Amino acid sequence: MAKEAFDLVIGLGVSGQSVVRYLSAQRMPVRALDTRAAPPSLADWRDQYPRVPLHLGSLREDWLEQASRLIVSPGVALATPAIARHAAAGKEVIGDIELFARAANAPIAAITGSNAKSTVTTLLGEMARAAGVSMGVGGNLGTPALDLLLDAPSLYALELSSFQLETTYSLNAQVAVILNISEDHMDRYRTLADYIAAKQRVYDGCDLAVWNRDDDATRPQRSVRRQLSFGFHPQADYRIDLDAGVLRVRGEPVLELASLALRGHHNALNVAAALALAEGLGLDLAAAISAARLFRGLPHRCELVAEQGGVQWFNDSKGTNVGATLAALNGIGPALDGKVILIAGGQGKGQDFAPLAAVAERHVRHALLLGEDRVQVAAGLGAVSHSEVADMAAAVRAAAALAQPGDAVLLSPACASFDLYPGGYVARGEDFVRQVQEVLHAR
Repeated sequence: MAKEAFDLVIGLGVSGQSVVRYLSAQRMPVRALDTRAAPPSLADWRDQYPRVPLHLGSLREDWLEQASRLIVSPGVALATPAIARHAAAGKEVIGDIELFARAANAPIAAITGSNAKSTVTTLLGEMARAAGVSMGVGGNLGTPALDLLLDAPSLYALELSSFQLETTYSLNAQVAVILNISEDHMDRYRTLADYIAAKQRVYDGCDLAVWNRDDDATRPQRSVRRQLSFGFHPQADYRIDLDAGVLRVRGEPVLELASLALRGHHNALNVAAALALAEGLGLDLAAAISAARLFRGLPHRCELVAEQGGVQWFNDSKGTNVGATLAALNGIGPALDGKVILIAGGQGKGQDFAPLAAVAERHVRHALLLGEDRVQVAAGLGAVSHSEVADMAAAVRAAAALAQPGDAVLLSPACASFDLYPGGYVARGEDFVRQVQEVLHAR
């Protein structure tokens, strides 16, 4: 007798668990495996799904062979030999976003890019709320996409990683954007072109493509139905005009930049991108602008956490790649009377840090470097004065001693955090804030 067909979920992170929840609710046969011997939240998972067969510690070949399709979590590379072999043999290999796309019955805004995805996705959700429209916000941020289906909102805003897009084939978003491109995840992609190609999948089948006119890698590489652009470029549809201090929509001023709660030129770009997405979804412009003015940003993303003695302290722990740190320096540096004291370093993920040099030489007084790849970061900073520190406490103490009135101390590591912080960028940012508070309160 033939064995019952089943879906095999590979990887029990947040998205993998959401897939098991979704398939179980659909009463579809499902099994799960994880190459880790003890994934996080394992006990809770076993309590919730005691009847779902589970294998830990390896990719179980007989299950791979028997499964009707493989549903691969973003953290699992498609280049993994066992997965690649079955994909080459014609087995369907998809991810949670593909399952979501097949089930969703409302327009989707799909948001990707190397940096600022979470900020723009969250801001778009605030714009929809201000316009009185129900929107499910999640994906790679917060609530997994499949869990958003339960509330049946009028719109969806999904933050999508390149890894999620690799296993997505029928997204067909109402509006899609690549915010920016910089080297990231070079430990997983052979070339930058491969990484860009993964990001470009967000435009497949979309009704409106929104792209960054200052970053040609974000321009749709294949034909799309309609386009809007944003940026500093004079031809951008949603243009940041720094000379006039306004955001222009097709040449008309609609928003004074000084009225934004968000700091920095890079955040003005994020507002422009979100407004272009709002147009693509048909949201009321006045409501969207009102939401943009009030939006204060997200924790750990160029978050102003303290100000004392004329020195501002910014937590940009989410700056886990070179592009994010460049954006932070370009956004904060020009607005200062003084200079930036930069705290950076961690796990470099195979990145080239050389692009930091020119901007750092313009805006950074001194860099304090910590973590596994601090030497490589130092080499990428060119002629910038720098020193190595043992940990975050030492970095903050040194920054406090170096900073002068008019300066900003910026934690923007350009690196992942797992060498020093198993809890990720959030734990790193919380440590930074804690150390800043201790140093400033001691004065």
